[in-house]
Amino acid sequence: METLAGIDAALLARIQFGFTIAFHIVFPSFSIGLSAFIATLELRWLYGGPAHLHTLARFWTKIFAVSFAMGVVSGIVMEYQIGTNWSKFASVIGNTLGPLFSYEVLTAFFLEASFLGIMLFGWNRFPPWLHTLAAVAVALGTALSGFWILAANSWMHTPAGFAIENGVTYPVDWLRIIFNPSFPYRFTHMMIATYLTTSLVVLATGARYLLQARFTAEARTMVHMGLGMLAILAPLQAVVGDFHGLNTLQHQPAKIAAIEAHWDDDGPASLVLFAWPDKAAERNLAEIAIPNLGSLIITHDWNGRFRGLKDFKPQDRPPVAPVFFMFRVMVGLGMLMIAIGLTGVFLWRRKRLYEARWFLKPLSRAWPVGFIALLAGWMVTEIGRQPWIAYGVLRTADAISPVSAVSVAISLALFVLVYVVVFSVGIWYISRMIAKGPQDTPADPEALPNRPLSAAQQTTREAAT
Repeated sequence: METLAGIDAALLARIQFGFTIAFHIVFPSFSIGLSAFIATLELRWLYGGPAHLHTLARFWTKIFAVSFAMGVVSGIVMEYQIGTNWSKFASVIGNTLGPLFSYEVLTAFFLEASFLGIMLFGWNRFPPWLHTLAAVAVALGTALSGFWILAANSWMHTPAGFAIENGVTYPVDWLRIIFNPSFPYRFTHMMIATYLTTSLVVLATGARYLLQARFTAEARTMVHMGLGMLAILAPLQAVVGDFHGLNTLQHQPAKIAAIEAHWDDDGPASLVLFAWPDKAAERNLAEIAIPNLGSLIITHDWNGRFRGLKDFKPQDRPPVAPVFFMFRVMVGLGMLMIAIGLTGVFLWRRKRLYEARWFLKPLSRAWPVGFIALLAGWMVTEIGRQPWIAYGVLRTADAISPVSAVSVAISLALFVLVYVVVFSVGIWYISRMIAKGPQDTPADPEALPNRPLSAAQQTTREAAT
């Protein structure tokens, strides 16, 4: 295969897809959580909540509009790559996965499209109950979209309900395809991650306003709701993650071995807190580990054993170092979320939360934590699946299109340039809207509420003058 600077087309295509999906996963995940938050605000306001809940719903809807748009744009690019760089992937398993993406369009996308216009532009044009219904429908639509995407992705990890004829997969049992062995754990884990990510953004924004003594009522609501979600969902995520790990041990034991940097199945496994996995020597350097704790966590048995990396052929092992380190980033940030949630609730109940600047100040800068944990977890999942694109069915190296390394490198460079420009502007837009904060509702029906991006446009004009 042709190479460019020693890198073949397959690796370049993987880098390109990894780069674009890293951008894409951030915005739909944020949109899923944010749409649920907006729907909750509107429901609380509709059933007798204070007026500032409505102001908050309008404020976050403007941010949702930008995030949703960037998610749609980045998703189109990924579909383009499947057709150009991964044509064999489509030809081999397209019969099985293609309908799942079609179901997303027929259910989730149509639901979102039917009510999105009302949610974004109908504040003064529809009765409150209908606008709230639209917000709830959009939240359900984004969650349903995640359902189908995670069903397809989970099938690639634990294929089921299919048959292979002449090297091509054909669906046999749609229920087994959709509800494949890892789907319940993967879907639950991912949905909780989206809500945690959004909760941290909302919480950090509220803490920022409290420190600035601005929008006090709105800020307290954001802090209360954000802390409440963290206190409940972060510990729950640890429990779900444990079940997900047991499922992965059963169906993808090589991934678990890479996560733990576990080379030899020669007795109870230690929990490796830190190490530098040496692929060539098949051992860990500078290892810091706790004896038997790895066995307890992975198998729920103090003396339990599980397969090591040496039990798999070298060509069947996932890359160890990125999986090992990214897992620890994810877990470390997850523990930080638990600590934030519990500390915040403790201060709240002691009526010391709003005076605890030592807590609010770092909290106001904690908004990236959820996104970093989300990306780290996704890297563990997808890199840990290698060398398979569909586990046990199709290898990644066999799914690549007959394209040259030069053409993939050129398109990769263009993607990096466009993404950096477009998404930097989008993120700047969002940051400017957050800086401006939730504003009182204007009386003019043609003003701010009916044009979600106008706040950012006004802020841009102010920044330029």
